[in-house]
Amino acid sequence: MDITIHRLDGLSPSLRAAWHRAMDESPRFANPFLAPEFAMGIARHRGGTRVAVLREKGEAVGFLPFERNAFGVGRAIGLGLSDCQALVHRPGITWNPHALLRACGLSVFEFDHLVEDQKPFGAYVTGTFSSPVLDLKVGEEETYAEWLRSAYPGQAKTMLKKERRLSRDIGETRFVYDERDPRLLHTLMRWKSAQYRRTGRMDRFAKPWIVDLVHDFFEVREDHFTGVLSVVYAGDRPVAAHFGPTSSTVFAAWFTAYDPELSYYSPGLMMHLRMAEAAGRDGVRLMDMGRGDKEYKDWLKTRELRVGEGFATRPHPVAAAHRLWRRPVRGLRNTVLAHPRLREPADRLLKTVGTMRTSRHGGGR
Repeated sequence: MDITIHRLDGLSPSLRAAWHRAMDESPRFANPFLAPEFAMGIARHRGGTRVAVLREKGEAVGFLPFERNAFGVGRAIGLGLSDCQALVHRPGITWNPHALLRACGLSVFEFDHLVEDQKPFGAYVTGTFSSPVLDLKVGEEETYAEWLRSAYPGQAKTMLKKERRLSRDIGETRFVYDERDPRLLHTLMRWKSAQYRRTGRMDRFAKPWIVDLVHDFFEVREDHFTGVLSVVYAGDRPVAAHFGPTSSTVFAAWFTAYDPELSYYSPGLMMHLRMAEAAGRDGVRLMDMGRGDKEYKDWLKTRELRVGEGFATRPHPVAAAHRLWRRPVRGLRNTVLAHPRLREPADRLLKTVGTMRTSRHGGGR
């Protein structure tokens, strides 16, 4: 196995085509976060980005995009933003993790959404977590919307009532699956920033490079990665919006937000239901909701995938120091998230902090 390292800016068309081919040959690599377009987008805004290309008999058969700092610590491309990570490869390909890290100039490679069946990395997985998904074609005849109505008739009926009430109170509801007006993208980011602050979370859109990244992805229209902005309107008023990437078969739920003045109508759920229906009609087979336990995900999901987090390492002092620093932090966070008795007080504390923060800055919108 030969391994070469390449810059992601200016990746050759032949390597992009080989990368796409590897995605197409295995359903588990069909997620748009695994596409070269996502990695190349991150590379435009982040330093130290590279891709390791694995070759057999001169043919490119595997791709691992990564970010590397000055100390040789690496992480999956877009860590913290990407909901799916993998070494994308053609069927039957395997690799030696130590040789791979050595070729990349890495002592450690950190991941937190690694797809299943990356067996060479298996020994380095420190925990696995559920990643809820929606099968948009549940059976031979049944669509996702039909499945949901039969599986959860009470909740589905309540949602329809809220949508009808929204139409009466504000204006007739309508849904645009692929909205091309960039002003609505700004609205979404403004809503999301306010939500982050209210709940005490880090405001991703306070970082200019993430704002610029989302704007860049909004313009990408490729088979394996298209930035899709979806909007629910009541009359002419936007009620909820979502932006995320889709491939030809997988829709990745990413940034969803809604007008907090209209939270009574459950506009976030309304948005996900409309997106699932529209994406299914567009030929998409799967909506990936991403790792995390949320009540709305439990209701919407048809099943779960498993994703792993951990640190692939080779013998090196930097790797040992990195594990000593990062593993306790991750362990504490995962313990809190896994136990409702700990998670709920932590959420309340974050919301209290968020309320104080938004009050100090003159409100949350």
